[in-house]
Amino acid sequence: MNAKIFKAYDIRGIYGTDFDEHDAYAIGRATVDFLGCQRLAVGRDARASSPVLFESFTRGAMEAGADILDLGVITTPMVYFAAGRLDIDAAVSITASHNPPEYNGMKICLRGALPVGEASGLAAIRDIVLKGEFKTPEKTGSLIPEDIKPAYYGFFASFAELDDHRFSLVIDTANAMGVLELPIYEQLSENLDVTRLYDDLTHPFSTHEANPLKTETLDELRASVLTEKADLGIAYDGDADRIGFVDETGRIIPMDLVTALLAKEVLKKKPGSTILYDLRSSRSVKEFIEENGGQALECRVGHAFIKQQMRETGAIFAGELSGHYYFEENSLAEAGTLPALLLLNLMAETGQPISALVEETKRYCHSGEINSEVEDKDAILAKLRAHYADGKQHELDGLKVDYPDWWFNVRPSNTEPLLRLNLEAATPEQMTTKRDELLDLIRSH
Repeated sequence: MNAKIFKAYDIRGIYGTDFDEHDAYAIGRATVDFLGCQRLAVGRDARASSPVLFESFTRGAMEAGADILDLGVITTPMVYFAAGRLDIDAAVSITASHNPPEYNGMKICLRGALPVGEASGLAAIRDIVLKGEFKTPEKTGSLIPEDIKPAYYGFFASFAELDDHRFSLVIDTANAMGVLELPIYEQLSENLDVTRLYDDLTHPFSTHEANPLKTETLDELRASVLTEKADLGIAYDGDADRIGFVDETGRIIPMDLVTALLAKEVLKKKPGSTILYDLRSSRSVKEFIEENGGQALECRVGHAFIKQQMRETGAIFAGELSGHYYFEENSLAEAGTLPALLLLNLMAETGQPISALVEETKRYCHSGEINSEVEDKDAILAKLRAHYADGKQHELDGLKVDYPDWWFNVRPSNTEPLLRLNLEAATPEQMTTKRDELLDLIRSH
């Protein structure tokens, strides 16, 4: 086994190269040994390697003494739903998210969908696997089928408040797990006309990458929205825990501005609540949350950090620039389709097209995330601290420097020799100037 399959937030690698079914068996045993699980729910995506990994992982977990609730082929948000609703100690999603089909892996969480990350168990589980020393259990667990999909579909469909409005949607599920989110829209057929793109789970992950963060993967969705004269375009990532949107004019909606709109809808139900926003987000997100009566708090990047901060601050919603949106309604975890339903609610309530609603949140010029390959990340960050010493500096996640009319954040990658730049300014000209200035500093060795 390649020990590097244990990442900061999950386990992920190429099946048959980085790990195999024997390693999955060992990971199952080690997971139960470390977490002390009595009851463990396990779901899986539709990759060709998922059945054998499920069989091996659960056999290891049962031989370690845990009873397994077999959730079947489901989305990762459904696994989180199970973790918040069922009488279990932990839950596992066998998936590699948006990665190509030769990849696979596991996302592990505790009861209540609290994630198990590198610092909270993954590193310890890895070390147990590498040593190959397992506890001797008093009993062997059993396998119990559990179908949570009907409850999941009914629960989230209930959030739609569309009255007599009718909307046309185009939904691109990229032959990936978002296909299993479509029944929610089917329950709302009186209000929704849906055009599906790539909804074939019998040939999973066989089309374009299921990753709405890569804007080129949205080209067909954008074209179809225009052809169908749709009100909204929706794209899911591989395991359906991220979602992206296209407006009725075919333009991609920035994911941080989606956070602002969702916050407005969330705050109608719970005014005054705390909402977290990714520190790479536009300043307008913070402004929009506060204008709608919320308490806005900046958060660092990464689902494990965000979910922990939500618990510490009592936040009811959080949004990340990558298209992860976290809701108390799903145990402070991602809720696949809920962002789409809340945007539709907002469109129904205001009578405005989504483009007009987004326009209200567009106040500044954002660079998007720009990666630079560097050898000595710490040296570059020290140089930036000194160069921009006159700005207000924060180090919640990398280096963020605020000025009255612009800001930037530079974050080091955990796994690659990269620095990631995000920058925003009051005008396009200022954004371009400052972006180029920073890139020169970062890339000059």
